[in-house]
Amino acid sequence: MNTFLTLPLRRQTLVTTSDGYAVWQSSEQEWRLSVERLAIIVCDVWDHHWCRGAEERLNKMVARMNEVLCAARSCGAHIIHAPSDTMAFSGDQPARQRIAGLAPTCMPVEQAHADPPLPIDASDGGCDVPGCITEYVWTREHPAITVDAERDVISDVGLEVYAYLQQQAIELTLLMGVHTNMCILNRSFAIKQLVRWGVPVALLRDLTDAMYNPACAPYVSHEEGTALVIGYIEKHWCPTLPSVALLSQAGA
Repeated sequence: MNTFLTLPLRRQTLVTTSDGYAVWQSSEQEWRLSVERLAIIVCDVWDHHWCRGAEERLNKMVARMNEVLCAARSCGAHIIHAPSDTMAFSGDQPARQRIAGLAPTCMPVEQAHADPPLPIDASDGGCDVPGCITEYVWTREHPAITVDAERDVISDVGLEVYAYLQQQAIELTLLMGVHTNMCILNRSFAIKQLVRWGVPVALLRDLTDAMYNPACAPYVSHEEGTALVIGYIEKHWCPTLPSVALLSQAGA
């Protein structure tokens, strides 16, 4: 199978209007590639979370996430499961061993990249449910996410993920999962590191969520807070796209 995808990648750039004002302008660029050169990283989609609001919002997304993953996998895309801090659960699984056994690859020189402050304040942990206690309660990836033992890989190590992307000649890496202002940006396999390694990456913007408490600046709803972080990513780090753009083609 050699299915080609055309994905609409949205970015925001700072432009000057005809009357001299600086404004952010959204634009889309089509990225065409063979689905066999596409990888999807499932970032920290855990079975549980210490924040009840975060867990409830994720539970509403996992069915759609799995639908997208299954469709993409069925036509040749590569799926990388990255539930951080839970490798002990998957240590003996073929999907874990397949990537853990890869030979090290020559790493690129990291590119300098500006890192502006985020548009939301999550210094309180970002939980919007009072009384939740910060603790490690996750033990594995969410059971609603299918792991294909014969095709998928499992890793929370950036060097392993990079080696796998190089081995498979991946041309575009997509991220889904949580949390947009934390792990999606900052894990060793996630957006900031991939950008600094020169790896083309994009975020599935409707399959993510932020850790944000509306009681903190900029004092907007949780949904608006997540949208602000998505906009920040489009401006400063990488493009985004909706899952329907992938599902409508991979699932066709």
